[in-house]
Amino acid sequence: MDIGTTGLWSPELRLHADPAEITEAAAELDERGWGALWIPGLGGGDILGDAERLLRATRRTTVATGVLSIWRHPAEEMAAGHARLRRQYGRPVLLGLGVSDAAAAHRAGTAYRPLSALSGYLDELDESPTPVAAGERLVAAMGPKLTELAGRRSAGTHPFLVTPDFTATARGLLGPAPLLAPYQAVVVDDDPDRARTTARGFLSTFIGMGHYAASLRRQGFSEDDLAHGGSDRLIDAVVAWGDIDAIDKRVRAHLDAGATHVALHVISAHGGLPRTEWRALAPLAR
Repeated sequence: MDIGTTGLWSPELRLHADPAEITEAAAELDERGWGALWIPGLGGGDILGDAERLLRATRRTTVATGVLSIWRHPAEEMAAGHARLRRQYGRPVLLGLGVSDAAAAHRAGTAYRPLSALSGYLDELDESPTPVAAGERLVAAMGPKLTELAGRRSAGTHPFLVTPDFTATARGLLGPAPLLAPYQAVVVDDDPDRARTTARGFLSTFIGMGHYAASLRRQGFSEDDLAHGGSDRLIDAVVAWGDIDAIDKRVRAHLDAGATHVALHVISAHGGLPRTEWRALAPLAR
């Protein structure tokens, strides 16, 4: 599946209060040439219904879930919904899957064994009456074992809160062929204090979660870096902030390290769809 080298990752494309504005914005993003629109699985809900709204609004851009929780969304339901969208719109949704954290598994009434749980979920997708092809699904892998599983049994991986150094390591584990599409937070603001404060407003919760904290430690960050919403060092490493050239430099660093595609998440200090920032970033659409 060709998803270009850049896309936009956006909770607002699911959760904004005005569905008509989402449709209008998605159509504009499609015209500007973004390779993919990524919608996260935050809070569960009808993520395939939200993907369908984007499919109706776009003609070329790939729609991807980045990512849905395997604990919230039964595999057979996702396979059936995925097949329906493929039939109706003539193009697949790229089904991003994640194992989240232990709390999510416990809420679902099961033990947290991420590798075996994800492997079993992929089995269910394979064995469904409407199977999801390996090339139309990918895994939010941050550890080496999940990364290797993603390379064997899916299109590739979509890691969250990672540096270009992580991207290089992941490419080494995956080999040359699989899709490697890191999430990249961006703040379009060249004031350092203001940009870092804006970034922490969204990312501090994630930095404090066990599985993301463990991934950041593996990437070389200390407990001090993880405290208080993230040190300046950590924020600067996982968030691209500044003008368009600074953000483009980070995108190219991921691509040079082996990424196939970079999913840009605009973090803004104001609410609503960040259409001003998306328009500013349009030169990076490719």
